[in-house]
Amino acid sequence: MAEDDGSPAPAREGAPSQTLSRALALLEAVVEAAEPPTIADLADGLGVHRSVAYRMLRTFEAHGLLRRDPLGRVHSAPGLAVLARRVEQDLRTAAMPHLSAVSADLGMTAFLVVGDGSTCLTLATVEPPRGNLVTQRPGTRHPLGIGAPGMAVALALPEQEWEQRRDDAAPERPELGEARERGWAVSRDEVITGVSSVAVPLSVPGQLPAALAVVYATRPEDPERLGGRLKEAAQAVAASLGAA
Repeated sequence: MAEDDGSPAPAREGAPSQTLSRALALLEAVVEAAEPPTIADLADGLGVHRSVAYRMLRTFEAHGLLRRDPLGRVHSAPGLAVLARRVEQDLRTAAMPHLSAVSADLGMTAFLVVGDGSTCLTLATVEPPRGNLVTQRPGTRHPLGIGAPGMAVALALPEQEWEQRRDDAAPERPELGEARERGWAVSRDEVITGVSSVAVPLSVPGQLPAALAVVYATRPEDPERLGGRLKEAAQAVAASLGAA
């Protein structure tokens, strides 16, 4: 019989690390918070002792990913931007000039989202120099299939894959068939009350399923006009990345 040397047993293959999961949850909580949280806020949100949250925070500070202000509130640090520059860099780089043009033409916030598992992640945003300003922060997440951007990302997926990815809690979207035919999706007051969005799918081989979208304070608008302008931009982005 093998001798027990007292070392911890290896983790089961495929089992997630609870420590790492908690640390990443802390990082996400800081990035997604409406206002900079305190260590106490983070500890309470994670359900851990403050000393545990403090150790995780100190690790992120050491790597330049988080920082604390003189009041003890926790903020994102420049190291996050350095990491983010490499995320879907080709797609982001190709999309930015077209997002800028769409935003200026329509007077709305234009943004790029990508499908990330069962959620959509805002990857890049351009706000208009003037016009109907609704902020859409990079890093914002919401469920796949929800809102116009979420539906447009679903349209960028093969139908079978969309069904596999769709979270059980997500509603059925019978309107996806119509959106697929016309090439754009629309939502009103769905993700945020008082806010509407129009989005088009963006499929590029080798890239995550994506969508280009605009968001604006709900008011009478011609979604076909907005969808048509976004389709032009999506086709230009795909062409610049070598997609047919």
